[in-house]
Amino acid sequence: MAQYFSIHPTHPQPRLISQAARILREGGVIAYPTDSCYAIGCHLGDKDALQRLRRLRQIDDQHHLTLMCRDLSEISTYARIDNACYRLLKKLTPGSYTFILEASREVPKRLLHARRKTIGIRVPEHAVVLALLADLKEPILSATALLPEDHQPASDAHELREHWEHDLDLVMDAGPCGIEPTTVLDLTGPDIVVVRQGKGNLGAVGIQA
Repeated sequence: MAQYFSIHPTHPQPRLISQAARILREGGVIAYPTDSCYAIGCHLGDKDALQRLRRLRQIDDQHHLTLMCRDLSEISTYARIDNACYRLLKKLTPGSYTFILEASREVPKRLLHARRKTIGIRVPEHAVVLALLADLKEPILSATALLPEDHQPASDAHELREHWEHDLDLVMDAGPCGIEPTTVLDLTGPDIVVVRQGKGNLGAVGIQA
């Protein structure tokens, strides 16, 4: 049965953050808030937790998972980025964007898109997940907290707890954080490709919506 933490959205309690990080390190799968919507995540090195996450979301290895990173320097550890890409990432992070990038050798093969060897990367702008990432000192492997029968993410943590109470190890409730997922940009080619238009403003990318 999932533990349930009521956590302050802008000043998260350090004790709860430490407990959540410990649950991740020990192989747990958690629901947590971001600047776009709730996400579910696990430790990037835990094979069993990865399988649980994919099962919950009902996705296979051709669905891009996302590494939730602390900052731009951490992105460069897990993805290959050239100068133009670096400038764009610097402009758009932190924020509600997910970038599809060519993965570096630091990313375990089982996390990659099966055909393209790419990974989703993002830097969130939410105090809770940033505090959690700071405690972990490494990315959280994540996916949008989208319930299988729904077309948009869950609007609050109570809904996630009701549906996944026996499947998650922890639900971090920081109140409503939106139902609009990130804007997804594929940066692997010569031109930026908008995979999904979401919360991130395309105008900031220089693309007309």
